Amino acid sequence: MKKLSILYVRTSSIDQNLDRQRVQEGNFDKVIEDKISGAVALFERPGGKELFKLISMDLVGSVSFWQIDRCGRDLKGIVDFLHFMVERKIPVHFIEQGLSTLNQDGTENPISKMCIAMMSVIAEMNRNMIKSAQKEGIELAKLKGNVFLGRKHGTSEDPLKFLSKSKNRRAMELLKKNYKSVEISKITGLHINTITKVKKLMLVM
Repeated sequence: MKKLSILYVRTSSIDQNLDRQRVQEGNFDKVIEDKISGAVALFERPGGKELFKLISMDLVGSVSFWQIDRCGRDLKGIVDFLHFMVERKIPVHFIEQGLSTLNQDGTENPISKMCIAMMSVIAEMNRNMIKSAQKEGIELAKLKGNVFLGRKHGTSEDPLKFLSKSKNRRAMELLKKNYKSVEISKITGLHINTITKVKKLMLVM
């Protein structure tokens, strides 16, 4: 029996658009979708549980993701998932990066393994740096006599609505590709402060 080629797509909220990740969905036998925070381990997500069940039934021939961070939020989560898949000889493809974990003969691709590890480390470092900068900003505000209470009710738009705006979605895509805020501002026309806000909201989504 022919095994399934699966495309897995994920966004952090129901308001974010999956169209970019689905651009090649016609090339796959099945699309599995999750709308949940990337902080949740892949196989603990609703769609991830479905994927795990199909793997357990030996029905999966390959799994593809748009980007590396779709299968895990940190290095450990990504490495654990890929190790699980390599052990079962199931190739994992990352469309945007053009990387595959296994060669045609089923052996592990060492170049892809190195690239995936490096990109996972960089992504995790960037997230930690943003979290650190956010924490320092809050502490500095407290030292200046400003009490950080978070967003006051009714004073600004819903964060999901904010992130769903086309320019802000584009800024998120560029941030994930490690573009600098100045570069993103030139590309999107967004103010630096808006890009900073996007960065902060990405951490809690």
